[in-house]
Amino acid sequence: MSVRRAKILVVDDEASARSGLGKLLEQEGYQVLQAADGREALEAVADEAPELIITDLKMPVMDGMELLTQLREREVQIPAIVATAFGEVSTAVAAMRAGAEDYLTKPIDFDALLLVVERTLARAELRTEAENLRRQLRARDNEGLEGLLGASAAMQRVYHMVKQVAPARATVLITGESGTGKGEVARALHALSPRASAPFVSLHCAALAESLLESELFGHERGAFTGADKRRIGRIEQANGGTLFLDEIGEIPPATQIKLLRVLQERCFERVGGNETIKVDVRVVAATNKDFATEVREKRFREDLYYRLNVVHVDMPPLRQRGNDVILLAEHFLRRFSLENNRRIDGFDDAARAKLVAHRWPGNVRELENAVERAVVFTEGEMVEANALPFDAAPATIEGGPRIPGATLAELEKHAILATLESVNGSTSRAAEMLDISPRTIQYRLHEYGAASTRPKS
Repeated sequence: MSVRRAKILVVDDEASARSGLGKLLEQEGYQVLQAADGREALEAVADEAPELIITDLKMPVMDGMELLTQLREREVQIPAIVATAFGEVSTAVAAMRAGAEDYLTKPIDFDALLLVVERTLARAELRTEAENLRRQLRARDNEGLEGLLGASAAMQRVYHMVKQVAPARATVLITGESGTGKGEVARALHALSPRASAPFVSLHCAALAESLLESELFGHERGAFTGADKRRIGRIEQANGGTLFLDEIGEIPPATQIKLLRVLQERCFERVGGNETIKVDVRVVAATNKDFATEVREKRFREDLYYRLNVVHVDMPPLRQRGNDVILLAEHFLRRFSLENNRRIDGFDDAARAKLVAHRWPGNVRELENAVERAVVFTEGEMVEANALPFDAAPATIEGGPRIPGATLAELEKHAILATLESVNGSTSRAAEMLDISPRTIQYRLHEYGAASTRPKS
């Protein structure tokens, strides 16, 4: 992407300010989109995919802070620059915490703006190149695939399935607990498919009211309902030739389920309020954290739609079943958040690594990401210590065993020893020091567990 030809979205409720800034940017060779508030900006992001957003903070309908929050919740990775009144530094700091890349004070100095725009776009390009290189290295070392990361046996099975399924047109249903990375699987399927150069369009079905969901999916004609002052292209049409990812598809109401079934069967639909039949070539990837067998049995989800969606099934393992992937992921997030916060943090100390491995992670990868971001904020030195991690050291449960209370002392001891060894790469001396027991005790216990053949490091 040439920095000079980048597409920039300008968001401001003052038409003259919006238009003037747009003209100045166009004179510098940028492509410019405009929106009058945060809601219009979200529509523009969905329709046009800009590379950068410049937004005012104080606007009616949806202000700049809410726009940043919505972009973050939807996992939209577009850098943003915010404009704030002179002297309102606290507002600018809050915006940076909400995800803004940089800020400028009003009235905007255009030379300063150009410098910030070029610097922000260059940083984004460097991050993309670095992440692409890391993905290639992880794939080479069997530690990842596209946006997925992990070297565990559970993730290797996911990688194998994704590689097999990606070239096909078949609909894919991804299941798993919330926060396990179902969206990353969908993106990997698209990136490895013949459709990779076409659009990847996602829709979080649970985030929209029933009255808005149909319009988002199928689009609408002008005058279709109150407030529909122009035609809107829906997500299905936007994804034509590419991939449509429907997250939390179990939340789609029955009437919409019928219309979606027709898209899967006949590859056509009508916009809301329209009569024109529109043909589409789109691959649908859906995700849910629900038990679909129960949903179908209790008549909350159509059986015929379920079978249409479940042509290929990929199940994402919870983080507690992925062993040392916790450390790989934590180090990945640490690099990212250290860079974003202009900090130099070299890693996790032994106690922090043990704490990461021992935790059960009920919120999965998303919980780990949030925990590492918080740890970066509260770490003062060059290593993250255990007390910077926002959870208790003791695991809430033991995988494959009874829940606490109810676990035996021997089961708790086994879990603690194995988790600590994993966090220190098998070093019995370091694990013994952390657990305050002798290395010989650890070796004896490993022999009892049938793990002596692993030959722990001294």
